[in-house]
Amino acid sequence: MHELSSEFRDALAALDRLRVETIFQKATLLKPAIQVVEELIVPVMAQLGDEWCSGQVALSQIYMGSRICEELVERTLPSLAPGRKTRPRQAIAVLSDYHMLGKRIVLSTLRTSGLDVLDYGRMEVDELVERVRADDVKILLISTLMLPAALKVKTVRKKLDAAGSRIRIAVGGAPFLFDRQLWQEVGADAMGRNASEAVAIVRRWREEES
Repeated sequence: MHELSSEFRDALAALDRLRVETIFQKATLLKPAIQVVEELIVPVMAQLGDEWCSGQVALSQIYMGSRICEELVERTLPSLAPGRKTRPRQAIAVLSDYHMLGKRIVLSTLRTSGLDVLDYGRMEVDELVERVRADDVKILLISTLMLPAALKVKTVRKKLDAAGSRIRIAVGGAPFLFDRQLWQEVGADAMGRNASEAVAIVRRWREEES
């Protein structure tokens, strides 16, 4: 698998969909599809995320690359396929803001990793709390771009706690990058700087729940 990683990374960075799929199919001749996802796609997506942070690749490459991988995984691992990670239930939302790109990248990366995630789109505080409780969500990821939206996470936490919801909240977005203590101030349980960190957080929490 290691031999294919560099080739897969280059194909994905070039947004060469046909080559990406060819390499993936080649890898599935060696190992089960879910193992290929975990050992090839996830590490390469994490690598590209690190390269974006260091300015080596463009945000558009991360976005389109994550969509290519998401579509590939969706075809290979349908929602009810063995290996899909559906419990505990997890969801992602943009709180108040209208900027969806960050959430879209994180969602695609999570799904690429074989994690089933409910996509709530954009929501305000009360409807988010209501939806989380109705769906019995245990892991909630919240994306924000502006500080006023980030501060509303504190209200979400208070309302969920008051309702007796046992939930972990991870946050991400510009306000939390500018102020590295903000996630704690609003009552979140973790903060991810990028999509690969979001995957790591969800995976860690899932392991602790099992």
